[in-house]
Amino acid sequence: MTQSSIPLLSLITFMPLVAAALILLLPKTSEREIKLIALGASMISLLTTLCVWSRFDPNAGLAFEERWSWIPTLNVDYRLGVDGLSVTMVLLTAIVTPLALLAHWKQDRNVKLFFILFLLLQTGMFGVFTALNFFHWFIFWELGLIPMYFLIKIWGAEDRTYASFKFFVYTLAGSVGILLAFSFIYLATNSLDFLDLRQKAASGELGVAISRLVASIHERTGFHVSASCFGSLLFWGTFLGFAIKVPIWPFHTWLPDAHTQAPTGGSMLLAAVLLKMGVYGFLRIILPIFPDQVHAHVHVLLFLALASIVFGAFAALAQTDFKRLVAYSSVNHMGYAMLGIFATVASAPNVADIANEKSAALNGAMLQMFNHGISSAALFFLVGVIYERTHTRKLEEYGGLRKNMPIYAGILGISMFSSLGLPGLNGFVGEFLVFKGAFPIVTLITSLATIGLVITAVFLLGMMQKVCFGPLNTKWAGLPDMTGREIFIGAVLMFFMFWIGIYPGPMINASNTAVRQLVDLFQTMTVAKF
Repeated sequence: MTQSSIPLLSLITFMPLVAAALILLLPKTSEREIKLIALGASMISLLTTLCVWSRFDPNAGLAFEERWSWIPTLNVDYRLGVDGLSVTMVLLTAIVTPLALLAHWKQDRNVKLFFILFLLLQTGMFGVFTALNFFHWFIFWELGLIPMYFLIKIWGAEDRTYASFKFFVYTLAGSVGILLAFSFIYLATNSLDFLDLRQKAASGELGVAISRLVASIHERTGFHVSASCFGSLLFWGTFLGFAIKVPIWPFHTWLPDAHTQAPTGGSMLLAAVLLKMGVYGFLRIILPIFPDQVHAHVHVLLFLALASIVFGAFAALAQTDFKRLVAYSSVNHMGYAMLGIFATVASAPNVADIANEKSAALNGAMLQMFNHGISSAALFFLVGVIYERTHTRKLEEYGGLRKNMPIYAGILGISMFSSLGLPGLNGFVGEFLVFKGAFPIVTLITSLATIGLVITAVFLLGMMQKVCFGPLNTKWAGLPDMTGREIFIGAVLMFFMFWIGIYPGPMINASNTAVRQLVDLFQTMTVAKF
């Protein structure tokens, strides 16, 4: 475990918040200065993140740790740190946010409030991936909810009120489940530290503490519930919060509406980062703290992952709205990540080197999180580019755009193949590792999941055909191709598509040690039943 003399993670996390405070002092008319401050703060966070990434040693465990006593009476520390589970997510957030800001460089309505909300959202996203104590982690978690609600509500499309309300209610319901579960865990253990709770779960101490709490509740109130049932309730409460965020079928119905109505940059961050906060919650919290419950319900969890893959793909296939198609594809792609995660928990006594297969599946899930963040940000950005020119998202109204927008067609094609999982691009590596690791462990589920791969190819290729090929719609004969700013955003995202597709080693190396530790935790732990 290594500590940094300079609080780099605090700098990364709070620089956008400082910029938001500076913007608050500026008059509304200083639009250019507002945009430059917002972009500058995001770039400082990006450069600091690259410094952390270059110095990160995956074999050293928790890195760049910052820890100070915050509320001693509640045993709450301000604790930040990154390891293989979080460092790639911090990098993803740092990359996509300035690109989302650039996508709105021409924003001319309520500019001051718009960029303040973006910066608050960025601080919330960074904090979720760096905080290691539930008390301030939950503050960051909620900070990702409120700015996105207002971004959809104020700058969204025609049905923005309904979409923002649905997004808020769904996400808040999940947050309540998480908060209640950890309130009881705190009462049982007097700890809200994720790493401490992980150790208590691994040793069986957490199970014993929950049993004592249940006995105390029974003694004081007369209410009787078994310790095992109570532990399952805590698990399902926490699961609900993260399942909604991912989202896992059938908790996904808020996502297409939110994506369709959100402004372009909001959709980029929602797909690229906010969904990953839910997946990260399974890795950081649910698997280490509720291993017994995850193992007991693994068949249900695997079915939900399979349903997300298959139903998400078929739902995307049925869409006629460009943005809704990309939104449903996110449900499908997150299903692959959840398949890799849940396969790690499943039992397969006949598999010779099961630890290696589980590591492959979990590494694939980690890589899928990053890869989907890049490809989905690109696709939502490209939807915004064409919508800005045509003011329609109906696929049947496009056609033949490659004739007068060849650069747009090229970037869209590469992004589409990245999402599809073409070898040589980033999407292939993550999906390959998930299937390679999961197949020997949960063969039937993994085999059925290949249906999603086929349908994904059908709806993405169909989308490309409807937008870029065929006869040119005469209404779009004069459409201009992408500007220099738009090409730059696409080029940055394509760089990561090709880099990871050709040389995924650094990304896998960054997460592999933490992945192996998580796999070994399930292989060796003796969990007390409660």
